[in-house]
Amino acid sequence: MTNAITVLIIDDNQLARMGVAMLLSTQDDVKLVGEAADGPSGLKLYQEVKPNVALVDLRLPNMDGVAVLEAIRRLDPHARCLVLSHYEGDENIFRALKAGAGGYLTKQASGPEILNAIRAVFAGKRYLPPEIASQLADRFGQSELTKREQEVLVQVSEGKSNRAIADLLQISDRTVATYVSAIMAKLQAKSRTEAVSRARTRGLIPKD
Repeated sequence: MTNAITVLIIDDNQLARMGVAMLLSTQDDVKLVGEAADGPSGLKLYQEVKPNVALVDLRLPNMDGVAVLEAIRRLDPHARCLVLSHYEGDENIFRALKAGAGGYLTKQASGPEILNAIRAVFAGKRYLPPEIASQLADRFGQSELTKREQEVLVQVSEGKSNRAIADLLQISDRTVATYVSAIMAKLQAKSRTEAVSRARTRGLIPKD
């Protein structure tokens, strides 16, 4: 057990933490060294136990998972992190990887897959299930929305007209129309409705 891979789990779901703890307790080469139920306490514990791998949920109270990943990487640029979360849309997976996660698993992953992912991330490799890797391949081929385009997209999703959006953001109708056209092109959508649907699927805006 001396050379075991040490793991910290940051997840507000007690059952999820218990499940991981039970799984790791069956292994000789992987050891759980800490559990945290929110972002701030997870960061504090990370500094105390200095795990080899941090398992991080994306939905956390007080501080979301992506912010936790970014903070961990600031504390330790060589940190190994693995996201274990519900499927959040490829945009959030993309953000998690961009923030420094070495892999992403959904909570439907089997015990052997979680162990394989922990070992792979510890070894400095990226671990993504085939279905997520395929979705991200499509995602990387698309342009990112700018901050202003995201703001316009949120208003479009609420059913606002170009004039209403223009008044709200204090820009011209023509500028809004340009943003909407850019959003549709980047999301490969043929209508505003399709753009909103694709944005929800990707996690760019909350689902209803």
